[in-house]
Parts: sequence; structure tokens; C-alpha cells
Amino acid sequence: MSDAQIFTPETLRFLRDLKANNSRDWFNDNKARYEAAWKAPAEAFIKAMCFRLQVETDTPHDAKLFRIHRDVRFSKDKTPYNTHLHILFRREGSKAGLFFGLQTDRLVLGSGMMGFDKGQLAAYREAVDDASGETLQRELGTLLESGGRMNDPDLARVPKPYDKIHPRSELLRRKSLTVWYDIDDPSHVERADLIDICAARYATYQPLSDWLNAHIPSATDRR
Repeated sequence: MSDAQIFTPETLRFLRDLKANNSRDWFNDNKARYEAAWKAPAEAFIKAMCFRLQVETDTPHDAKLFRIHRDVRFSKDKTPYNTHLHILFRREGSKAGLFFGLQTDRLVLGSGMMGFDKGQLAAYREAVDDASGETLQRELGTLLESGGRMNDPDLARVPKPYDKIHPRSELLRRKSLTVWYDIDDPSHVERADLIDICAARYATYQPLSDWLNAHIPSATDRR
């Protein structure tokens, strides 16, 4: 059981102040706060969470800490910084990921694949269309019943050649597959048992990860 605080109230204070003052001048003046309240605890959390996931699954995990700097080249929103903290965890050999998102108003824990390439999308639809799709639908139903949510499907209509009244039409209209669990009190990130909270939620996503790994090829497998 984890009993060490990683994030402090200063993390959320920094994010909220950044949201109210999203400029390069403000950020440069508060660079020390960024290092101490955002970057350092995020790196410590990654180390602790990867260790916990490896212990629980007997498989190494790696992680990606997304940059606080926004890519504004193709965005109408030119604010230079993200006002959240996002981390992706992935088990060695897995195509599905585990997501950690600290926002100013909530903590979000998720799992799945953020997008399928052309070959992966074809394989996903084939699997949803056959008996494997029934298994996926049951697993997703369990996650939603336990408080999970899914974003709206990407397509308005079922893609051809599938029946427009297909029993899993909602799944066929997706180009990605993710499930999210919101904790509406973001100060949960300051709890000493944060690792336990995340590990317990991530464990519920294992059937979804198993399904995706079984049915979705690697990006270079199919075209």
C-alpha cells in the first residue's frame, strides 16, 4: 500500500495560476514553480506508478509525460501552454495505454487507444462485427456501469459494408476506443494513496486492454 504524498497543493495552484496567466512572460517568471510543482512530482509519480504496474502485471511499463508547451501551429488557440498534466503509461508489448490526466477541475484516469490507423481500423471493425464484438460490448458495459464514460462516436453513420442497424453500430462508428473515469475533486492527486487509487482503477481496464491487444494489429501489420 502506498503512503507517500507525491503531488502537493502547489501543483493545482500552479495549474490554476497558469490558466489565468497563460503567457510566456508569466511562465518564464514562474519557471521555478513549474519545475518544483509540475515537472518534478510528475517524474516521481511516473517512477512510482511504473514500478507498481510492473509488480502487479509482472511486465515492465514505460511512460510518456506530455509537454506543457502547446503545439499552436495549426490551432486557432495560440495560448502557449497546456493547463493540465497528462501522462501515458504502456505495458511492454501492449498497443493499449493507460492515461492519467490532472486538470484544474478534475482528475481523469483512462485506458484504450486514442486512434486507429487504416489497417487497425479495418481489423477493429471486423472484430466488432463478429462474436468478439459481443465480448467487447459486455466489457465496456461493465466499465460504464462502474462510473466510466466514453466520448461520442466519430462517425454519424455506420460505415459500409456494415448494416446500418447493426447491433453494435455505436462501436462501428468509432475510429478510436477509450474509456474514462472522472474524479471530480482534483485534490485527490494530493492524497498519499494516489498510487493505490490509480492502480485499482487501471486494474478494471485490463479486459479492455486484453481485447485490444488480441484484435488490433501493430501499426505496421496491416495496410
